[in-house]
Amino acid sequence: MAYDEIEMAVRRSRDKRDVFYRLAKEQGWRARSAFKLLQIDEEFRIFSKVTHVVDLCAAPGSWSQVLERKIGRVNPPGKARIVAVDLQQMAPIPGVVQLQGDITKKKTADAIKKELGGQLAQLVVCDGAPDVTGLHDMDEYMQDQLILAALNISTELLAPGGAFVAKMFKARDIDFMYSQMKLFFRSVTCTKPRSSRSSSNEHFIVCLDYKPLEGYQGMAEDLKPGDELSALTKFVYSGDLSGFDQII
Repeated sequence: MAYDEIEMAVRRSRDKRDVFYRLAKEQGWRARSAFKLLQIDEEFRIFSKVTHVVDLCAAPGSWSQVLERKIGRVNPPGKARIVAVDLQQMAPIPGVVQLQGDITKKKTADAIKKELGGQLAQLVVCDGAPDVTGLHDMDEYMQDQLILAALNISTELLAPGGAFVAKMFKARDIDFMYSQMKLFFRSVTCTKPRSSRSSSNEHFIVCLDYKPLEGYQGMAEDLKPGDELSALTKFVYSGDLSGFDQII
């Protein structure tokens, strides 16, 4: 057996011992990451009074499943709108509108707005991550840029008072990330759900009470490498935004 095959076999064995992996399989979630969003809601009540929600970098769809069960099913038929966006296609989820698009493109924001039925979202979530290179500084930088791109499109989609939740790596530049989020939200908190492996540097930034920033241009045009869309925040294209969860 080749070394990479052995490594994969060990990883699969480890994953199968993970209680949240087993629970995800038993409960029909597409990935164990579903529990992370559920536990974030337990702590912050981000689903409260939400009818319109956007899931960025949604594949393989575990967070969209949570949103459909916790928001779509508890509202009267036709009232809730859940829009999932990713560069890649994913298997359909009843009650969830899926869009294949790049979150750095204005046309993607316009398509999301259309599917929201002319309403703004009360919640935008993003569990995406770029391909891991193994170079920690590079991986952290790429994840930061993905979060900023998700924040940028969220300024086009969120209603005042709305919430934004995104995966991040707790790194040296976390103060910079906080400063960017605090420009747009009155409350910014970093949390690590108990279903997130203790060995992982993964955390989640939970931003509450969105306040549109006066004079901020948002997605006036598509993002390109090196673009500066405002004097306050610089966003750059972050590569693969598929956000595929490789655990399940």
